[in-house]
Amino acid sequence: MLLLRILIGWHFLYEGIIKLIQEGGWSSEAYLKGSYGFLSGFYHWLASDPGMIQIIDFMNIWGLILIGTGLFIGLFIRVSAVSGILLLMVYYFAYPPFGEAYTGFGTVGHTWIINRNLIEALALIIIYKYPIREYSLMKFISFKKSKSVDTSELEDQETGIVSGRREILKGLATLPFFGGMIIGSLGRSESIDSDAMSGATVKVKEIDITKLKGELPKGKLGNLEVSRLYMGSNLINGISHSRDLHYTRQLVRQYNTEQKLFETWALAEQAGINMTNMGLPVYKVFDKYKKIAGSKMMTCVQALVNEKEQKSRYFTYSDRLSDFKVAMERGASTMYVQGTSSDSLCKQGRLDMIQEAVEYVQSQGYACGIGAHSIRVIIDCEEAGYKPDFYVKTMHHDNYWSAHPREYRKEFGTTAGFSPDHNQYHDNMWDLFPEQTIDVFSKVIVPLIGFKVLAAGAIKPADGFRYAFENGADFICVGMFDYQIVEDVNLVNEILSSSLNRTRPWYS
Repeated sequence: MLLLRILIGWHFLYEGIIKLIQEGGWSSEAYLKGSYGFLSGFYHWLASDPGMIQIIDFMNIWGLILIGTGLFIGLFIRVSAVSGILLLMVYYFAYPPFGEAYTGFGTVGHTWIINRNLIEALALIIIYKYPIREYSLMKFISFKKSKSVDTSELEDQETGIVSGRREILKGLATLPFFGGMIIGSLGRSESIDSDAMSGATVKVKEIDITKLKGELPKGKLGNLEVSRLYMGSNLINGISHSRDLHYTRQLVRQYNTEQKLFETWALAEQAGINMTNMGLPVYKVFDKYKKIAGSKMMTCVQALVNEKEQKSRYFTYSDRLSDFKVAMERGASTMYVQGTSSDSLCKQGRLDMIQEAVEYVQSQGYACGIGAHSIRVIIDCEEAGYKPDFYVKTMHHDNYWSAHPREYRKEFGTTAGFSPDHNQYHDNMWDLFPEQTIDVFSKVIVPLIGFKVLAAGAIKPADGFRYAFENGADFICVGMFDYQIVEDVNLVNEILSSSLNRTRPWYS
């Protein structure tokens, strides 16, 4: 029981210290604003007043420090335990692990009703019930020596508090260890900042970015200022395009847990990436990240045009443009007709449905693009005089082992399904006619976002990035694991600061 008290005490204390010394000041504002559940209105009300937030920040930081100190050293254990329980319940009900708004898993794994806040609160109830020879300095100071009483050990029969000098000395014996841990936490704080969360038990991992070289250049998409490199969404969605290696999709999904996605987005922002491609299925998790972390990362949403009027899987819209309406409601920064959708409509001769989507989105005040795997989509849209704000086009060369022979490549081949014959399309190639892509875009005067620039990992970044920028891409959308982000940002900075063999003007 003694060890449990000390461990929980240190947990509280460390969280308080990190928040206290955070450079630029820590604030609970984003945490309160992001609250969900049946008490969310109360938390949102607290966040609505800047003066109230200052009071809450002060109480939260010093509450953690005082509760932690009391539990660690053994001062006023029952008072500290009750205070800790109340604080943990405030955290618990701000983001309750149950109800309609709950995503089903937390920042440390899958939970339902029971999470770390509740477990730690239950542990403090046990500590309150069995404080293990708690002592009170106030009782010791106010006690008057009596010949009939042993001053080495006095116990209050009502409270169970022991106020003897022997017990005080036992508690004070922990001070050297206590001081060492405080000094260690101060040193650790130089490389790990507190995040926006208020919880005593929640922490988003920070990754060292000291190897980052330079700041990512930016360009304009509509009225948005966007980093030339931004995050792709396939790895976030658990899609690996792994050809014959069927187990890799499961590996990607096992790696990119909610906690890891939070860390990846946070690292990308630290590295200067300010936008991520987004599929609607994962938007709920991204919303949670933005609220908890106070993130300002923008989203470029890929939306399908429903070929028949049908109800959205995400909201209650029932028309062809339901995905776009959902994206707007979710808070998308910009959006485009997803490439597979554009390919299918173009193949059917239904370009009018692509144009309908673009015009609707633009009428709502958003920049809107057209995505494509097939170069035929771009050719037909340009010939029809359509005016998207940008194109999102697959853009990679075919000098890699798994690319199938040119004589077997067919227009719209990526929508025909996978073939067991490796001379045909087998989830291995997305820009089937690279030279034609370069030629067509040499005449297009809106920004080009190149995606699949690494052919889903078949091309090395240094090669794929340079190829895309030299051949006309104004931005590249790249799927990245967290450990690849700093290297990729440095590569883009190096490439864009070098002499590019580029003939197409920059259109952003």
